[in-house]
Amino acid sequence: MSEFKNIIDLLIKFRDERDWKQFHNSKDLALAISIEAAELNELFLWKSNEDVDKERLKEELADIFSFALLLAEKHELDISSIIKNKIKLNSEKYTVEKSKGSAKKYDQL
Repeated sequence: MSEFKNIIDLLIKFRDERDWKQFHNSKDLALAISIEAAELNELFLWKSNEDVDKERLKEELADIFSFALLLAEKHELDISSIIKNKIKLNSEKYTVEKSKGSAKKYDQL
């Protein structure tokens, strides 16, 4: 069993014990990811990287990952597979020769 599967099982157990599955439709899970990402951004607003509260950083990242894993599970997506596929697509868009040391978007390389 993969580590992703173990974590998803824990999330589902937590959710189901509280009867929250009824609230976890795809739209609301996507919105929750966006809202938690905004809270993550807020941690860095007007601060340098060194000033971030690391405990709050862990909490916000955990929220984002949790909702993303639940959304993937809802659509029966294999997380390892979709990430590997995205890395492959990005490596084709951002070849090392063109993108090394550059922050430009792939269509501007």
